[in-house]
Amino acid sequence: MSTALAFVATCDLVAHVRGRSMARTSLIESGTGVGWTPANMALNAFGKIADPNYFGSLGDLRLIPDFETEITLPGFGLDPTPLHFFLSNQVLPDGAPWEFCPRTIAQNALRALHDEHGIEILASFEHEFVLMGDGTKSGVPFGLDSYRMAEPFGSQLYCELENAGLEPENWLPEYGTGQFEITLKPARAIVAADRAIIAREIVRDCARRHGVRASFAPLIPSAGVGNGVHVHLSMTKDGIPITYDPSLPGNLAKEASIALNGILAHAPSILAWTAPSQISYLRLKPHQWSAGGIAIAIQNREALLRICPVVTIGGNDPTASFNVEFRAADATANPWMVIAALAKGLAAGLADRKAPEKIIVGELENEDSVLPLPTSVAGALAALKADVVARTWFSAAFMETHIQIRESESAFLAGLDDAEKCEKYANVY
Repeated sequence: MSTALAFVATCDLVAHVRGRSMARTSLIESGTGVGWTPANMALNAFGKIADPNYFGSLGDLRLIPDFETEITLPGFGLDPTPLHFFLSNQVLPDGAPWEFCPRTIAQNALRALHDEHGIEILASFEHEFVLMGDGTKSGVPFGLDSYRMAEPFGSQLYCELENAGLEPENWLPEYGTGQFEITLKPARAIVAADRAIIAREIVRDCARRHGVRASFAPLIPSAGVGNGVHVHLSMTKDGIPITYDPSLPGNLAKEASIALNGILAHAPSILAWTAPSQISYLRLKPHQWSAGGIAIAIQNREALLRICPVVTIGGNDPTASFNVEFRAADATANPWMVIAALAKGLAAGLADRKAPEKIIVGELENEDSVLPLPTSVAGALAALKADVVARTWFSAAFMETHIQIRESESAFLAGLDDAEKCEKYANVY
């Protein structure tokens, strides 16, 4: 029998899962995690360390696993021994928090939102991806034939997500060629982000074992559409849902609308974290059903914030399930940083105490007040630098590291056209 190994993982600023493995029994008994290197945080999407970067060759870290995040991935080939997988926090050798750890940053942002405003976030991530490789087939959009052509991958994936405790809801063929979507039930925001990271790795692992490849890249021209990550948000105070109020426009409660206005007010800066790749903005355009403008709108898939429908079939009470969907994220973004940026946006709205100028009913193109999204990651990063509020959400060194990584990606892709850039990202996401 092979030794049961444990992979202790972190998710970095380019949303790649990296880490080290050791015997699971030794990991649990030691309590000290595994060693790690600060400069790993400066790796860009293509495996190059950004130069310059904050870290250089100095320093050491420990990856301390959160044992509540443990899942097992099936063995390969003739060896049935599963791989145990843990998400971790990055800490200094004495156990002190490391200011660059995205999971710690998200936990701190959520804690501040609760401590300052008494609010907690429930969240759910929707993931779109494309199956690629020899033998992959695709039928009509959303079709039963597309669903069945993906078998037995789809059924096995759903079971593995269930077995990992991720609580999948829907598994469906999407609009694009070979495109699929998996949705998970809502959970506490940090749990939802953890699950988002784990879900992508389960999808990729399951695809590999079926001889195909799953890519979450924001745009895959061969599929004809982009892959988004839609984040559903609702809020509670003292455990009581506070997002729904049927007496107000859009069924949106006053406190929730004030909080969400912070996301609208700082949207370009938030997109620097949620849509951070060179190709993210190829899909964030009007009439792409992604996000076509900075607005909150009722059941509108072009709005940055979409107020989701109220379902009352069979007398269902929508109070707890009512939510708003943030539509401008993709899988090149770290889910912990997506949650951290959204939490900071909500907190900024609550501090500012302003409601949205308008909750839109109908199409965005009929509204003169809708502001455009940034057209590039460079534009989003420039907005972040200029935003006197958002640039204080995280440390200056952390923000500079994020910028250095994105600039290194720009340099790496210089001279390529959009299709060539998309291919590069499809190969690493």
